[in-house]
Amino acid sequence: MSEPRNKHLLVKNRRKLISPVFHLQTQQEDEKHLSKETIKDVKRTGVLKLHAKHLSSVPSRVFTMYDEEDLPNGVSLDFNQSCKDELWWNIKPLTNLDLSSNVITELPGKIGMFQDLLTLNLHDNSLTCLPEELTSLTKLTKLFINRNKINQLPNDISKLAELRVLKLSHNCLEQLPDSLVDLVMLEKLDLSNNLIKQLPSGIGFLVRLTELDVSNNQLKTLPPDIVNLRNLAILDINHNSIEKLPESLGEFRKLQILHAQHNDIQEIPDFTGCECIQEIYFGNNFIKEIPDELCENLQQLKVWELRDNQITVLPQDIVKLAHLTKLDVTNNELTEIPAVVALLPHLQSLKIEGNKLKHIRADVVHTGTQRILQFLREKLSDEDLNALSNGFESAPIEACVFPDRYKMRNGNILNLTMKGLTSIPDEVFIEAKEARVASVDLCKNKLGLVPVGLQMLSEFLTELNLSANQLKEVPEELAKLAKLKLLDLSSNSLNSLPIAMESMVNLRELVLLNNRFNKIPDCVFGMVGLEILMLNDNGLTEINIEGLQKLSRLATLNLSNNSISFVPPELGNMTQIKWLELKGNSFRQPRYAILEQGTESILSYLRDKIVTH
Repeated sequence: MSEPRNKHLLVKNRRKLISPVFHLQTQQEDEKHLSKETIKDVKRTGVLKLHAKHLSSVPSRVFTMYDEEDLPNGVSLDFNQSCKDELWWNIKPLTNLDLSSNVITELPGKIGMFQDLLTLNLHDNSLTCLPEELTSLTKLTKLFINRNKINQLPNDISKLAELRVLKLSHNCLEQLPDSLVDLVMLEKLDLSNNLIKQLPSGIGFLVRLTELDVSNNQLKTLPPDIVNLRNLAILDINHNSIEKLPESLGEFRKLQILHAQHNDIQEIPDFTGCECIQEIYFGNNFIKEIPDELCENLQQLKVWELRDNQITVLPQDIVKLAHLTKLDVTNNELTEIPAVVALLPHLQSLKIEGNKLKHIRADVVHTGTQRILQFLREKLSDEDLNALSNGFESAPIEACVFPDRYKMRNGNILNLTMKGLTSIPDEVFIEAKEARVASVDLCKNKLGLVPVGLQMLSEFLTELNLSANQLKEVPEELAKLAKLKLLDLSSNSLNSLPIAMESMVNLRELVLLNNRFNKIPDCVFGMVGLEILMLNDNGLTEINIEGLQKLSRLATLNLSNNSISFVPPELGNMTQIKWLELKGNSFRQPRYAILEQGTESILSYLRDKIVTH
């Protein structure tokens, strides 16, 4: 009996020698991670990284490291004293704080003292709430709070007006504050893996969003105004309970990727207007059919995932998806695969398992894509094979024609991008008028003149895109489009605009970047409703401050990459501007370091330079 007992004691003693992989640190242990050398580096770089230090709390020295008594040896705040080691005026304020991957349970309210903070990383901690003082960090551009236990956001989160990136995934949020939609500078918003049942109305105000992730929540519907997010490139709504997508999905003109798998969707929406869409994921829904006209509107599509639905027929028009590389129709109710699928020139992955196919043997199905395509080619007609051997890039498609009024009614848009057009017949605009078209996109063509027929649409037109053409002038008649809210004339050869355009008081966004302007056109100063003005990448030599001050609603002003030699201090009084870009010019003041600190710092600096008598 003694042998087993000794063996047990040996094992027990051995266990005492083994250090635990992780234990909850005391506050004293937390403090040790902020050494004098670390603090010195922080003051030199403005960056403090305490990632994965097993912290259970934020070290108190984080909030005192800029106090005078905490300065490095030999350094004081004496203006007359210099030090070879470190000069106090070279000390950088904290701009980047990384406390991620710890076990911090509380963020102290003192966090509000870091008024220059641009990036705050708190992901992978144990936070349950956020202090109200967080919202005083008005320069913050990136906030990462993903993978915590947050159940509520501060009501005045809208004070974080400069925020560009907000990551809130993997928390316990059930609802969102209405003020979230006031973060109008947001470009990326991640709300995935929470308990959210409804998105706030007004989310359409976040017009700068390029990525929105609301996957793995409890959503049943999407707010109608979500289609106003026209800069959206990636939308992820997978793993919810959404039954229907917005009818006006075509308003997502820049959408490239849509994740909508694992929902309750029964119908594929109309994608007319989504000219940039490249990847669509509709797996694990209740879709029964693919609309006949759908493939006509998805000619840029590369990935189409339709697995685990109830689809019975693949349309012959699938051959129009000339750029398709992956097609997944696994586990549907298909009885055949159209032979013309073999004509898709770029198809690399074709998954058709789990269907009731009558004319393709099971061994062919399981052999893989190339064997399936070979089988389908054998069933093609001689006419189809001749077309294939002639090397056409896509399936046999009719010659390109202008859309008729019936197609234009879907989304109220006339989209003729990248058609190589040098002119557009009036008949097209007559049809567009009948369809009450509100948006016209003519970008990336070879137009040397603004089409006269556009005037026919003055009653309805709110958006006009003429970018990337060969325009050298704009006619006065363009001013007759009085209801325009967005006008994009970028990437042309313009050096002036007609003064008559000052009557376009409803215009909210004017894009003139990459042209040949040497001054801000005078007509701009009469566009009193203007909120966004993009004049970067021109040849501007001056800023007409008297003119700009007339634009009381101006919130975004981009004058970067010009030849501006002087910035008038009075620009600092235009405090309604939330995003100001001045980099890439020839002026010496404000210095680049000021420009790097963001809009509020630039405006404050300019105000301080105003001479008062």
